[in-house]
Amino acid sequence: MDTPTSDRFAELRAPAHWQAVDFISDLHLQASEPATFECWLHYLQRPPAERADALFILGDLFEVWVGDDLLQAALPPTGTQHSADHGFWRRCAEALHAHGQHTPVYFIHGNRDFLLGPAGLSACGMHGLSDPTVLAFLGQRWLLSHGDALCLDDTDYMRFRAMVRQPDWQQAFLAQPLAEREAIARGLRTQSELRKRGLANDPTLWADVDATAAKDWLRRGAASTLVHGHTHRPAQHELGDDLRRVVLSDWDALAHPPRAEVLRLDARGFHRLPQPLSGHERQTLGC
Repeated sequence: MDTPTSDRFAELRAPAHWQAVDFISDLHLQASEPATFECWLHYLQRPPAERADALFILGDLFEVWVGDDLLQAALPPTGTQHSADHGFWRRCAEALHAHGQHTPVYFIHGNRDFLLGPAGLSACGMHGLSDPTVLAFLGQRWLLSHGDALCLDDTDYMRFRAMVRQPDWQQAFLAQPLAEREAIARGLRTQSELRKRGLANDPTLWADVDATAAKDWLRRGAASTLVHGHTHRPAQHELGDDLRRVVLSDWDALAHPPRAEVLRLDARGFHRLPQPLSGHERQTLGC
């Protein structure tokens, strides 16, 4: 979705019985990183007493999504990388759908999974939201976004984003065979990883959310707090004029130290909840 031009943002009013909601983003789930998947699965399968009343996924749940048909495609020969990937996407969809049976799951597209369409959302049991969306909850208005549309200094990405969010581009891309789309996605991921490595030694070069644009969104949404992901820089930033933005963590169970954090919002405010690693993950890390 392009940067909003309307003065009215989409709005979701929380049911009166909601007492707590959870936010996650930037898990970048992929078959080649099972530890992060298992940590996320453990979060989804918590006992009822530990659950929030709703889960909001603010983009980049998946490392890549090349079309909803990957969930229905016949599995390639067992033992191939494509077989592992396709089976993995189905496991993710099944886990989300099971969670959605007792806890509503809302989803905002990220820069890696913006092609997740109606069929994919339905298979995952998720409700799609516009970017941004205002959440009316606990007597306040909270502005939710993936965050990439506000990284205005990343001009190369903003040009790319404007292109791939066009309906004509998406229609042409999705018309290609699934194998070709997967090959294109692998090439783009390689380019992205090379770029990140080039910037790794100087975090000041990473584009961040533009504060002026964030404040403009908050005023247009009549909200005081923006909750977003994308930048992988978990923090709270005071923007002045009683406005702020709260940034979600990315997830990487094999990082040192591991990163796997849920942001919970209830009547007491925000709480960052690190997710415990499973026994298998601890063994992998040598804990």
